[in-house]
Amino acid sequence: MGPRVTLSPVGHVIALDVGGTGMKAALIAADGSLLHRARRATGREHGPDAVVEGILDFAADLRAHGAAHLGEKAAAAGIAVPGIIDEERGVAAYSANLGWRDVPLRDLLAERLGVPVALGHDVRAGGLAEGRIGAGRGTDRFLFVPLGTGIAGAIGIDGRVEAGAHGLAGEIGHIVVRPGGPPCPCGQRGCLERFASAAAVGRAWARACGDPRADAADCARAVESGDTRARAVWQEAVDALADGLVTALTLLDPRTLIIGGGLAEAGETLFAPLREAVRRRITFQKPPSIVPAALGDTAGCLGAGLLAWDLLTTSTTPRR
Repeated sequence: MGPRVTLSPVGHVIALDVGGTGMKAALIAADGSLLHRARRATGREHGPDAVVEGILDFAADLRAHGAAHLGEKAAAAGIAVPGIIDEERGVAAYSANLGWRDVPLRDLLAERLGVPVALGHDVRAGGLAEGRIGAGRGTDRFLFVPLGTGIAGAIGIDGRVEAGAHGLAGEIGHIVVRPGGPPCPCGQRGCLERFASAAAVGRAWARACGDPRADAADCARAVESGDTRARAVWQEAVDALADGLVTALTLLDPRTLIIGGGLAEAGETLFAPLREAVRRRITFQKPPSIVPAALGDTAGCLGAGLLAWDLLTTSTTPRR
């Protein structure tokens, strides 16, 4: 017999969301409910091999917890990681944050756990969760854009997320919005994430206010208090973001734009001017709904769980 497990009413899967500094995990039921949650440090300071071993140990502990407390072992596992992912081969091809290259993570986990494993990209997994059970629920076409240290994107189409031919689809943060602008680590100049990520806004506000400790949340509070310097910094970010988003919606025609990450925590301080900036820029394009993400930092973990459940539901029902 293979590793597939017959689901019962209390069946569950293991979900892991691996970040640069921490790992979030859960045991997730078929209805999306979180039966158990846990966190651990990623341990990247100990090197890439130690990170992989830590992931395998964490997954094994989660499997043991399910067996002991839920009456059965997990039926499958899903893991979301940053970097460049070859989802077809189940290989984490490259991650600057975690220091690994060509790690066969899917096979390593499947061998340790004895169940089928899905490997996905962290942002696309988060977008999958937002699209199916979060802010985009019921939407056939969406674009999920988290504004954090950088800017990424997930293209949602009919309940799945498009990875692209090489696993690179959705990298909206590297659309050039200001040609000849500041250099980006990707090798281009003037990329969107150099202007509109939470990190970029924090840097710009720190320069403007003279406090090197200031961040994007401080800038948002200063905007709300009427500070003209903060408003100038904020508007520059909003304008750059609107330029990038209009490029994306011209190409993709999404029904909903879901904006998440640290910058979205500013609420209407971001969304009101952003909606207006997008409205001013569109001509023939259909205006999308622009909404805040709903799942916060649980999105990646929930998405990993959905990937795991998809493995089980498609094991007997082929994708068309």
